[in-house]
Amino acid sequence: MASPTVSFEHSYAHELPGLYTPWQGQQWPKPQLVLLNERLAQALGLDPAALTSVEGVAMLSGHAMPDTARPLAMAYAGHQFGGFSAQLGDGRAILVGEVIDPQGKRWDLHLKGSGQTPFARGGDGRAVLGPVLREYMISEAMAALGVPTTRALAACTTGERILRQRGLEPGAVLARVAASHLRVGTFQFLAARGDNQLLQRLADYAISRHDPDLTEAPHRYLKLLARVSARQAQTVAHWMGIGFVHGVMNTDNTTISGETIDYGPCAFMERYDPQTCFSSIDHQGRYAYGNQPAIIFWNLARLAETLLPLINTDEDRAIEGALQVIKEAQTFYRAAWLQVFTRKLGLNRPDAALIEEMHQLWQGQGVDFTSFFRALPAALGGDEAPLRALFDDDAAVGDWLAGYRALASNATPELVARNNPVYIPRNQLVEEALQAASFQDDMEPFRRLLALVQAPFTHVDSAEAYARPAPHDAPQIVTYCGT
Repeated sequence: MASPTVSFEHSYAHELPGLYTPWQGQQWPKPQLVLLNERLAQALGLDPAALTSVEGVAMLSGHAMPDTARPLAMAYAGHQFGGFSAQLGDGRAILVGEVIDPQGKRWDLHLKGSGQTPFARGGDGRAVLGPVLREYMISEAMAALGVPTTRALAACTTGERILRQRGLEPGAVLARVAASHLRVGTFQFLAARGDNQLLQRLADYAISRHDPDLTEAPHRYLKLLARVSARQAQTVAHWMGIGFVHGVMNTDNTTISGETIDYGPCAFMERYDPQTCFSSIDHQGRYAYGNQPAIIFWNLARLAETLLPLINTDEDRAIEGALQVIKEAQTFYRAAWLQVFTRKLGLNRPDAALIEEMHQLWQGQGVDFTSFFRALPAALGGDEAPLRALFDDDAAVGDWLAGYRALASNATPELVARNNPVYIPRNQLVEEALQAASFQDDMEPFRRLLALVQAPFTHVDSAEAYARPAPHDAPQIVTYCGT
């Protein structure tokens, strides 16, 4: 197949034999492009016209690869809902290769839903349009909100119909881009096998890719743990500031880059409740909104365990150093969390008491998380009615508002508005858009919502319905992994 003007590199394949299986995507009856992220393509130095060609669509769907590709299925392990699996891997995905953008930065191109691989573990290797579009929508919203994330480059249908929870749905493939697909689970895969030699090569590769300034640094593996921990702490602080619930924070979904990855049973919290959980398989609420900070540090502790032989040959000293890093990262998370809410409130400096009182104020009140912050500018200007209307009982609002106004004396309504989104992918709207695309062959609701969440801070007069929460009596959305 001729290359659609994409030149791939393959550092992962060259540097880490034993952490993948060469693999081709499945050939499809009729691959078709549904969406192409043209702005992202251009930022990567790719030609959108070439990607929409027959050859380009064949590549983006996994149907046929260009000459420069060396597709492979990546190996990794992972703790899934607390239970360890020594071998997981890309069961329905392939890494096509790496693209170097005009700034010289390296990006993975990865296809999700490209067919069975040796890691499929009984799955059919396929994806359907609904979950593919969900990941496209949510990852683009996250990017627009400033959250580190993988990005959706394209969505293609395959020409197949596949049976899932809601019936027969169109088969689909997501082409996504990431700074890398290295995960905590990648390290666990080698640690479980006692392969310290390849583990060290993996750690050196991670450093060269994400933290090249550490290449010759003393204690570089401990410093790698610190960098990863800080990145993940910052990312989860971002999640908490927008009400995002990942839903499947397994260690194989915790990246070394700090990017949010794998948008399966994820959604945005509307009514504030720390126990909010949308996943159909998270029966205990392990990955509920309020548990996410604790879980990320649990996952980072699992990464630390894999790195102990590299950190120090004296196990006690290695453990001591790793524990100190995790402790410092927890302190960093607290500061990052406070800073996220400080910015949302328009304050000059963090005030932990005010921010914690705000969270207590929301408890049991049915307050819509996003609407609360959108109502603050009016409250700053003296109109408290929109804010008070969000509460079941607004008796305590006045005291908190008085304290807020005293601390926000330099904040303007315009500043607060700029720091808080008008539009998020509200669950009911997402579900309606996915339903229309999957069962009515109508992409317009999806495209309309996508355009709004890609510019989340820009108010659109004709889009008031997209800023409103679901009615209080609406059933909570349940989300699925899509397998």
